Amino acid sequence: VQLQASGGGLVQAGGSLRLSCAASGRTFSIYPVAWFRQAPGKEREFVAGIKLKSISYYADRVKGRFTISRDSAQNTVYLQMNNLQPDDTAHYYCAARWEDLRVGTLMTDYADWGQGTLVTVSS
Repeated sequence: VQLQASGGGLVQAGGSLRLSCAASGRTFSIYPVAWFRQAPGKEREFVAGIKLKSISYYADRVKGRFTISRDSAQNTVYLQMNNLQPDDTAHYYCAARWEDLRVGTLMTDYADWGQGTLVTVSS
């Protein structure tokens, strides 16, 4: 299974980006997929997750600004990020969980990871 994350870039504060996570080798279908991020010098943290029936979960810091969604036909999960702020600057990683249908918030909950895409928000 390979996950390919893309869509990062440089944006000014208040701007938007949409990240994509495409899977090959296995279909996301019913399985939970999450986005994590890691800022320089900090631990990787949960950002958002989506599970069956597109039920989604968000970290408090991004609620109301970020939206996670799934396109089953494209086997892709998206993270729409609006009103980006400088402290959103980080490498963003997507991850898939196969052995449990619940969205987890720990890195150890996920078996497969994308390579990360860098989001930089300037003030």
